[in-house]
Amino acid sequence: MRYISLILLIFACSVVNAAHVNPGLIACRNNYAVADTDTIIRKASVSAGISYGSDVLFFGRTGPVKYPFMSTDVIFNSKQGLFVYGSALKVLGYKPLVDEIDVGGGYYYRFSKKFNGVISYTRFIFNKDALIIKSASSNDINWKNTYDWKAFKTSLTADYLFGKSYDIFTTVNISKYIESSFSVFNDQDFISINPSVSTILGTQNFVQRYSLDHEHRLEFDNIYQPMENARRARANARFNMLNYSFKIPVAYNMPHYTFEASWKYSIPVNVEGILKNHRESFFNLTFYYVFY
Repeated sequence: MRYISLILLIFACSVVNAAHVNPGLIACRNNYAVADTDTIIRKASVSAGISYGSDVLFFGRTGPVKYPFMSTDVIFNSKQGLFVYGSALKVLGYKPLVDEIDVGGGYYYRFSKKFNGVISYTRFIFNKDALIIKSASSNDINWKNTYDWKAFKTSLTADYLFGKSYDIFTTVNISKYIESSFSVFNDQDFISINPSVSTILGTQNFVQRYSLDHEHRLEFDNIYQPMENARRARANARFNMLNYSFKIPVAYNMPHYTFEASWKYSIPVNVEGILKNHRESFFNLTFYYVFY
Protein backbone atom coordinates (compact mmCIF):
# COMPACT_ATOMS: atom_id res chain seq x y z
CA MET A 1 0.00 0.00 0.00
CA ARG A 2 2.85 2.42 0.71
CA TYR A 3 4.00 2.14 -2.93
CA ILE A 4 0.47 2.66 -4.27
CA SER A 5 0.03 5.75 -2.06
CA LEU A 6 3.33 7.15 -3.32
CA ILE A 7 2.32 6.64 -6.96
CA LEU A 8 -1.06 8.33 -6.45
CA LEU A 9 0.57 11.33 -4.76
CA ILE A 10 3.15 11.81 -7.53
CA PHE A 11 0.57 11.28 -10.25
CA ALA A 12 -1.68 13.95 -8.71
CA CYS A 13 1.22 16.40 -8.86
CA SER A 14 2.19 15.40 -12.40
CA VAL A 15 -1.17 15.62 -14.12
CA VAL A 16 -1.89 19.15 -12.91
CA ASN A 17 0.66 20.44 -15.47
CA ALA A 18 3.97 19.33 -17.20
CA ALA A 19 7.04 20.23 -19.39
CA HIS A 20 8.42 20.50 -22.93
CA VAL A 21 9.64 17.20 -24.33
CA ASN A 22 10.53 15.93 -27.75
CA PRO A 23 7.92 13.27 -28.53
CA GLY A 24 10.14 11.35 -30.88
CA LEU A 25 13.02 11.10 -28.45
CA ILE A 26 11.18 9.82 -25.39
CA ALA A 27 8.90 7.22 -26.89
CA CYS A 28 9.11 4.29 -24.48
CA ARG A 29 12.65 3.20 -25.33
CA ASN A 30 13.99 2.75 -21.83
CA ASN A 31 16.51 0.06 -22.63
CA TYR A 32 19.19 2.03 -24.44
CA ALA A 33 20.57 5.50 -24.87
CA VAL A 34 18.34 8.27 -26.16
CA ALA A 35 19.58 11.85 -26.02
CA ASP A 36 18.31 13.78 -22.99
CA THR A 37 18.35 17.27 -24.49
CA ASP A 38 15.18 19.34 -24.34
CA THR A 39 15.12 20.17 -28.06
CA ILE A 40 11.49 20.80 -29.11
CA ILE A 41 10.37 20.00 -32.64
CA ARG A 42 7.13 21.87 -33.46
CA LYS A 43 7.06 20.99 -37.17
CA ALA A 44 7.10 17.83 -39.29
CA SER A 45 10.55 16.30 -39.05
CA VAL A 46 12.59 13.14 -39.40
CA SER A 47 15.26 12.28 -36.81
CA ALA A 48 18.02 9.71 -37.30
CA GLY A 49 20.42 8.70 -34.55
CA ILE A 50 23.10 6.25 -33.52
CA SER A 51 24.12 5.26 -29.98
CA TYR A 52 26.77 3.27 -28.13
CA GLY A 53 26.16 1.90 -24.65
CA SER A 54 28.37 0.04 -22.17
CA ASP A 55 25.55 -2.36 -21.14
CA VAL A 56 21.86 -3.01 -21.80
CA LEU A 57 19.61 -1.83 -18.95
CA PHE A 58 15.91 -2.73 -18.99
CA PHE A 59 13.61 -1.36 -16.27
CA GLY A 60 16.42 -1.42 -13.75
CA ARG A 61 17.70 -4.91 -14.61
CA THR A 62 20.69 -6.16 -16.59
CA GLY A 63 21.73 -9.57 -17.90
CA PRO A 64 24.12 -12.00 -16.17
CA VAL A 65 27.08 -10.47 -18.03
CA LYS A 66 27.69 -7.06 -19.64
CA TYR A 67 26.33 -6.60 -23.15
CA PRO A 68 27.81 -3.46 -24.79
CA PHE A 69 25.79 -2.43 -27.83
CA MET A 70 25.28 -0.15 -30.80
CA SER A 71 21.79 1.02 -31.79
CA THR A 72 20.19 3.13 -34.51
CA ASP A 73 16.89 5.02 -34.51
CA VAL A 74 14.71 6.69 -37.15
CA ILE A 75 11.71 8.79 -36.04
CA PHE A 76 9.07 10.69 -38.02
CA ASN A 77 7.23 13.47 -36.14
CA SER A 78 4.11 15.09 -37.61
CA LYS A 79 2.84 18.62 -36.88
CA GLN A 80 -0.25 17.14 -35.25
CA GLY A 81 1.79 15.28 -32.62
CA LEU A 82 1.65 11.79 -34.13
CA PHE A 83 4.95 9.97 -34.55
CA VAL A 84 6.26 6.61 -35.76
CA TYR A 85 9.70 5.13 -35.24
CA GLY A 86 11.92 2.17 -35.79
CA SER A 87 15.19 1.07 -34.21
CA ALA A 88 17.75 -1.71 -34.39
CA LEU A 89 20.23 -2.95 -31.78
CA LYS A 90 23.43 -4.98 -32.09
CA VAL A 91 25.17 -6.46 -29.04
CA LEU A 92 28.91 -6.17 -29.63
CA GLY A 93 31.00 -9.33 -29.52
CA TYR A 94 28.14 -11.83 -29.94
CA LYS A 95 26.82 -13.88 -32.84
CA PRO A 96 23.59 -12.27 -34.12
CA LEU A 97 24.14 -9.59 -36.76
CA VAL A 98 21.07 -7.79 -35.36
CA ASP A 99 19.78 -8.68 -31.90
CA GLU A 100 16.65 -6.54 -31.82
CA ILE A 101 14.35 -4.50 -34.05
CA ASP A 102 11.67 -2.23 -32.54
CA VAL A 103 8.78 -0.56 -34.36
CA GLY A 104 6.15 1.66 -32.85
CA GLY A 105 4.19 4.87 -32.83
CA GLY A 106 2.33 7.24 -30.59
CA TYR A 107 0.87 10.65 -29.92
CA TYR A 108 2.38 13.69 -28.24
CA TYR A 109 -0.02 16.10 -26.50
CA ARG A 110 0.28 19.38 -24.61
CA PHE A 111 -2.39 20.81 -22.32
CA SER A 112 -0.38 23.93 -21.40
CA LYS A 113 3.13 25.36 -21.55
CA LYS A 114 3.95 23.39 -18.42
CA PHE A 115 2.00 20.19 -18.88
CA ASN A 116 2.47 17.70 -21.70
CA GLY A 117 2.76 14.02 -22.28
CA VAL A 118 3.07 11.17 -24.73
CA ILE A 119 1.38 7.81 -25.18
CA SER A 120 2.90 5.16 -27.42
CA TYR A 121 3.07 1.49 -28.37
CA THR A 122 6.23 -0.48 -29.23
CA ARG A 123 6.63 -3.95 -30.69
CA PHE A 124 9.92 -5.73 -29.82
CA ILE A 125 11.28 -8.24 -32.36
CA PHE A 126 14.29 -10.31 -31.30
CA ASN A 127 16.72 -12.64 -33.01
CA LYS A 128 16.29 -16.18 -31.64
CA ASP A 129 19.92 -16.05 -30.42
CA ALA A 130 19.54 -12.69 -28.61
CA LEU A 131 20.85 -12.81 -25.03
CA ILE A 132 19.79 -9.40 -23.67
CA ILE A 133 17.28 -9.42 -20.82
CA LYS A 134 14.79 -7.37 -22.81
CA SER A 135 14.28 -10.40 -25.09
CA ALA A 136 11.83 -11.75 -22.47
CA SER A 137 9.33 -9.06 -23.59
CA SER A 138 7.24 -8.59 -26.73
CA ASN A 139 5.11 -5.44 -26.46
CA ASP A 140 5.04 -2.23 -24.44
CA ILE A 141 2.36 0.42 -23.94
CA ASN A 142 3.92 3.59 -22.53
CA TRP A 143 2.26 6.70 -21.04
CA LYS A 144 4.31 9.63 -19.76
CA ASN A 145 3.27 12.95 -18.22
CA THR A 146 5.70 15.75 -17.41
CA TYR A 147 5.38 18.93 -15.33
CA ASP A 148 7.70 21.93 -15.45
CA TRP A 149 8.10 23.58 -12.03
CA LYS A 150 10.66 26.08 -13.47
CA ALA A 151 13.23 25.09 -10.87
CA PHE A 152 13.07 21.46 -12.08
CA LYS A 153 10.86 19.02 -13.97
CA THR A 154 9.04 15.95 -12.75
CA SER A 155 7.65 13.12 -14.85
CA LEU A 156 5.61 10.02 -14.19
CA THR A 157 5.71 7.16 -16.70
CA ALA A 158 3.52 4.05 -16.73
CA ASP A 159 4.44 0.97 -18.79
CA TYR A 160 2.50 -2.21 -19.46
CA LEU A 161 4.50 -5.09 -20.94
CA PHE A 162 2.66 -8.03 -22.46
CA GLY A 163 3.28 -11.00 -24.75
CA LYS A 164 6.00 -13.37 -23.58
CA SER A 165 5.72 -11.93 -20.05
CA TYR A 166 3.30 -9.56 -18.34
CA ASP A 167 4.56 -6.67 -16.19
CA ILE A 168 3.60 -3.18 -15.06
CA PHE A 169 6.02 -0.40 -14.16
CA THR A 170 5.91 3.14 -12.82
CA THR A 171 8.94 5.39 -13.30
CA VAL A 172 9.31 8.66 -11.40
CA ASN A 173 11.91 11.14 -12.65
CA ILE A 174 13.17 14.53 -11.45
CA SER A 175 15.46 16.51 -13.75
CA LYS A 176 17.00 19.95 -14.19
CA TYR A 177 17.77 21.16 -17.72
CA ILE A 178 20.53 23.77 -18.07
CA GLU A 179 21.77 25.49 -21.23
CA SER A 180 25.02 27.40 -21.58
CA SER A 181 24.73 31.16 -22.10
CA PHE A 182 27.78 31.08 -24.38
CA SER A 183 28.62 29.60 -27.78
CA VAL A 184 31.51 27.25 -28.46
CA PHE A 185 32.41 27.43 -32.17
CA ASN A 186 29.74 29.75 -33.63
CA ASP A 187 26.68 31.75 -32.60
CA GLN A 188 24.30 28.79 -33.13
CA ASP A 189 25.80 26.09 -30.91
CA PHE A 190 25.51 25.60 -27.14
CA ILE A 191 26.21 23.10 -24.37
CA SER A 192 23.41 21.55 -22.31
CA ILE A 193 23.29 19.38 -19.21
CA ASN A 194 20.23 17.58 -17.89
CA PRO A 195 21.01 15.74 -14.61
CA SER A 196 18.22 13.53 -13.29
CA VAL A 197 17.22 11.15 -10.51
CA SER A 198 14.81 8.25 -11.21
CA THR A 199 13.05 5.47 -9.34
CA ILE A 200 11.31 2.45 -10.90
CA LEU A 201 8.53 0.45 -9.25
CA GLY A 202 6.94 -2.62 -10.78
CA THR A 203 6.78 -6.36 -11.23
CA GLN A 204 9.59 -8.40 -12.77
CA ASN A 205 8.01 -11.43 -14.39
CA PHE A 206 10.28 -10.79 -17.39
CA VAL A 207 13.20 -11.92 -15.21
CA GLN A 208 11.52 -15.31 -14.71
CA ARG A 209 10.77 -15.53 -18.44
CA TYR A 210 14.39 -14.74 -19.24
CA SER A 211 15.63 -17.51 -16.94
CA LEU A 212 13.36 -20.06 -18.64
CA ASP A 213 14.41 -18.94 -22.13
CA HIS A 214 18.14 -19.04 -21.36
CA GLU A 215 18.66 -21.96 -18.97
CA HIS A 216 21.60 -23.27 -20.97
CA ARG A 217 23.38 -19.94 -20.85
CA LEU A 218 22.74 -19.43 -17.14
CA GLU A 219 23.96 -22.94 -16.33
CA PHE A 220 27.12 -22.17 -18.28
CA ASP A 221 27.60 -19.05 -16.14
CA ASN A 222 27.03 -21.20 -13.02
CA ILE A 223 24.19 -19.05 -11.66
CA TYR A 224 21.12 -21.13 -12.48
CA GLN A 225 19.26 -22.99 -9.67
CA PRO A 226 16.14 -24.66 -11.17
CA MET A 227 14.74 -25.86 -7.81
CA GLU A 228 13.92 -22.26 -6.85
CA ASN A 229 11.77 -21.47 -9.91
CA ALA A 230 8.41 -21.58 -8.08
CA ARG A 231 9.51 -19.34 -5.23
CA ARG A 232 11.10 -16.87 -7.63
CA ALA A 233 8.00 -16.78 -9.84
CA ARG A 234 5.90 -15.68 -6.85
CA ALA A 235 8.45 -13.06 -5.81
CA ASN A 236 8.80 -11.68 -9.36
CA ALA A 237 5.03 -11.13 -9.56
CA ARG A 238 5.02 -8.68 -6.62
CA PHE A 239 4.79 -4.94 -7.31
CA ASN A 240 7.91 -3.60 -5.65
CA MET A 241 10.61 -0.96 -5.76
CA LEU A 242 13.07 -2.10 -8.43
CA ASN A 243 15.70 0.55 -9.02
CA TYR A 244 17.16 3.94 -8.16
CA SER A 245 19.41 5.75 -10.63
CA PHE A 246 21.30 8.98 -11.18
CA LYS A 247 22.14 10.26 -14.65
CA ILE A 248 24.32 13.13 -15.92
CA PRO A 249 24.10 13.75 -19.70
CA VAL A 250 26.19 16.50 -21.31
CA ALA A 251 25.40 17.49 -24.90
CA TYR A 252 26.81 19.66 -27.67
CA ASN A 253 23.91 21.10 -29.70
CA MET A 254 23.48 22.64 -33.12
CA PRO A 255 20.17 23.55 -34.85
CA HIS A 256 20.04 20.21 -36.67
CA TYR A 257 22.12 17.80 -34.61
CA THR A 258 23.18 16.86 -31.09
CA PHE A 259 26.09 14.86 -29.71
CA GLU A 260 25.68 13.64 -26.15
CA ALA A 261 27.80 11.76 -23.61
CA SER A 262 26.16 10.48 -20.44
CA TRP A 263 27.00 8.63 -17.23
CA LYS A 264 24.38 6.75 -15.23
CA TYR A 265 24.67 5.02 -11.87
CA SER A 266 22.08 2.33 -11.25
CA ILE A 267 21.16 0.86 -7.84
CA PRO A 268 18.93 -2.24 -8.19
CA VAL A 269 16.85 -3.27 -5.17
CA ASN A 270 14.59 -6.24 -4.38
CA VAL A 271 16.46 -8.32 -6.94
CA GLU A 272 14.74 -11.66 -7.46
CA GLY A 273 15.65 -14.59 -9.67
CA ILE A 274 18.88 -15.63 -11.26
CA LEU A 275 20.39 -12.31 -12.30
CA LYS A 276 21.99 -11.17 -9.02
CA ASN A 277 22.13 -7.59 -10.28
CA HIS A 278 24.47 -5.19 -8.52
CA ARG A 279 25.23 -1.48 -8.59
CA GLU A 280 26.68 -0.48 -11.95
CA SER A 281 27.84 2.54 -13.93
CA PHE A 282 26.65 2.95 -17.52
CA PHE A 283 28.32 5.06 -20.19
CA ASN A 284 26.55 6.11 -23.39
CA LEU A 285 27.35 8.15 -26.50
CA THR A 286 24.52 9.37 -28.73
CA PHE A 287 24.42 11.34 -31.98
CA TYR A 288 21.27 12.29 -33.84
CA TYR A 289 20.39 14.54 -36.76
CA VAL A 290 17.03 16.24 -37.38
CA PHE A 291 15.73 16.88 -40.92
CA TYR A 292 13.01 19.55 -41.06
